[in-house]
Order: sequence, then structure tokens, then C-alpha cells
Amino acid sequence: MANTEQFHAIGRRKTSVARVYLRPGNGTWEVNGRTLEAHLPRHVLRQSASRPLVATETEGQYDVKVTVNGGGVRGQADAIRLGIARALLKVNEEFRGRLRAEGLLTRDPREVERKKPGRPGARKRFQFSKR
Repeated sequence: MANTEQFHAIGRRKTSVARVYLRPGNGTWEVNGRTLEAHLPRHVLRQSASRPLVATETEGQYDVKVTVNGGGVRGQADAIRLGIARALLKVNEEFRGRLRAEGLLTRDPREVERKKPGRPGARKRFQFSKR
């Protein structure tokens, strides 16, 4: 077997976890066994997911295989984006400056706040009645 080097990284966002595998190839995408277009129907989300490849000018040089679960489409798209950015660092550490400048290496820490007892939501309170 020739050089079938594979780069693996994990990206997370909200409750989504994306395991990303990059292999030198011709730019095919496989997300949970489907194409990128089938998994992320909105163009904005596809653009977001492939931003690290655009930023490092490596589009079409790597085959991207992703298994992603949890959360919704937005969270999954952003988890894929972080996973790809981290995998690209393993490919070439010199990409760090460009990815950092685009803000693609930062894990978005925002999570849903838990519901508290005696309240309808995390912060909302039931209607106050004076009498």
C-alpha cells in the first residue's frame, strides 16, 4: 500500500460531536455515509463547514470523511468546521496562523443552560400575582 496517511480530529459545538478524517485525495465529502449536500441542505452551512479548507487553500486536495451526531444542523456544521480545522493542523502546523486569523480554531463554549426547579425554563419565572 502506498501513502494512505489519514488525519483525524474531533470538533464539538453545543451537543454535536464530529469525528473528521482527512485523506489526501480529490475533494470528495462523506458525512454519515451521505454527501455534504445531502447532509447539510443549506448552502450557508455547507460554506461554513468547508471554511477551513478555503482559508488554507486546500480545497480539492483532501477527501473528507465525517461521522457526526447530536444537536441540530447548525451545531453539526460548526462541529465539522472545527474538526476540519484541527485536522488541517495535523497535516501542516503552518496553517495555524491563517486558521487562527479566521477564528476557526476557537471552540464556541456556549451551551444550553439547564432548567432550574420551580421555574418554567432556565431563567424565566412563572407570572407573579400580587393578589
